[in-house]
Amino acid sequence: MVSFILTPGKLNMTMTTQPTVLKIMVIDDSSTIRRSAEIFLTQAGYQVVLADDGFDALAKINDHHPSLVFCDILMPRLDGYQTCALIKKSAKFHTTPVVMLSSKDGLFDRARGAMVGSSAYLTKPFSKDSLLAAVREHTAEAMSK
Repeated sequence: MVSFILTPGKLNMTMTTQPTVLKIMVIDDSSTIRRSAEIFLTQAGYQVVLADDGFDALAKINDHHPSLVFCDILMPRLDGYQTCALIKKSAKFHTTPVVMLSSKDGLFDRARGAMVGSSAYLTKPFSKDSLLAAVREHTAEAMSK
């Protein structure tokens, strides 16, 4: 941001940099999960984009360019595996980390998520600490830019 200070006979210009606010997308068909994540992330200073299913997420991702995506697995219309695969196949978003969200904590679900390109797996219900730890872990590179 550039600001100008006018004083008689002088013009001072100062440059200030705004801290980078990371944008996090949360995709879940449960309004309770979306709202919880939104509260935790907003309180921690992140900008949050919410989507209630995979189609909604794909419509919003180009407009918002999130640094990280949390994606529920079991959703109507387009499930989390399909949504993650489509995000990862995109030339624009293939490097965007996707963390799968699920109430299931099985090896098969984790493996299937890894096969479609997810970076990690977070079991629901998640705590504020586990959600924020996942954000820190998967956005460290974006914060250093």
